[in-house]
Amino acid sequence: MILPVLFLMAVRIQPDAPAVEYRQPQLAVGNGMVGMTYGAGKSIYFTSSRDNGRTFGPPVMVTSEGVLSLGRHRGPRVSILPKAIVITAVAGKSAADSELRVWRSTDNGKTWLPGGPVNDVPGSAREGLHAMGSDPTGGLFAAWLDLRGKGTRIYGSRSVDSGVTWSKNVLVYESPDGTVCQCCHPSIAIDRQGRISVMWRNAIQGSRDLYVSSSVDGLRFEKARKMGTGTWQLNACPMDGGGLAVDDQGLVSAWRRDGQIFLARPGETETLVGNGKDVALAVGNKGLYTAWSGAGGIQVRLPGAKTAVPLNLEGAFVNLIALPGGTVLAAWEHEGSITVEPLP
Repeated sequence: MILPVLFLMAVRIQPDAPAVEYRQPQLAVGNGMVGMTYGAGKSIYFTSSRDNGRTFGPPVMVTSEGVLSLGRHRGPRVSILPKAIVITAVAGKSAADSELRVWRSTDNGKTWLPGGPVNDVPGSAREGLHAMGSDPTGGLFAAWLDLRGKGTRIYGSRSVDSGVTWSKNVLVYESPDGTVCQCCHPSIAIDRQGRISVMWRNAIQGSRDLYVSSSVDGLRFEKARKMGTGTWQLNACPMDGGGLAVDDQGLVSAWRRDGQIFLARPGETETLVGNGKDVALAVGNKGLYTAWSGAGGIQVRLPGAKTAVPLNLEGAFVNLIALPGGTVLAAWEHEGSITVEPLP
């Protein structure tokens, strides 16, 4: 059920077949449209709204073949560009030969054409965890956990033609200890000037902390910076990479340490915002929105608030997107379907 704490209108997108579960929703906005992609088994779907998420059209199947990396922040990503809608996902004939692949639509999501793999070493993106972001000119950047060598590294690639072609892969980061955290998804934020920032969970001297590196051209990345001043000593992967956004003050990140959620900016001490995991972040005209999964379901901390309020008792894997008017839209998994709701 929907917990009516925020007293707003929620939309539920349900599968036709009870055995099918819709998972890992991702939102994008552009060209007067809110777009959403999600996975179901081996299939990727896309649906869109022309009224800021109040209603959504019938889902369109983007692809359904082989295997699709899905769950624990795996799954498709979407960007709406001036000339195309682009979806990326890690998929293949089998898990071992999965690649970071691209699908493009030039008719507002009605039909989709596949593109080639983004990773230029076959099978190197098979871990299935990636991020994609777009800049104001329609450029794209994707980053992923890469297995082309011993250990896990962060690699990336840029597209300047709406996802038709992608640049030679660039090394964003490699850990001095031989691997970054092996199963935590990266995040991407691109500011109005096109500056690309990538965040990932590192693995250095037994600590699993979040680091960020930035680039003005998507080819050369600066020295990585640790987010926050504390550390998480952990001999395991929490499978939880956090969120990254840009506001008027610059970069801001949200992430989990043990069972707590923190906000942090580069070079500053982190701020505790609640208890939980799987955090998402967005910047609306009122300020910073933070949402995560906690003991009472999905929790949301609204701009200016000191504490969080519950959004849904049973949902998980919330995603946030800021709309052109400055409001924020949330989407999450809920009992095999996807629920979408505006936040005040």
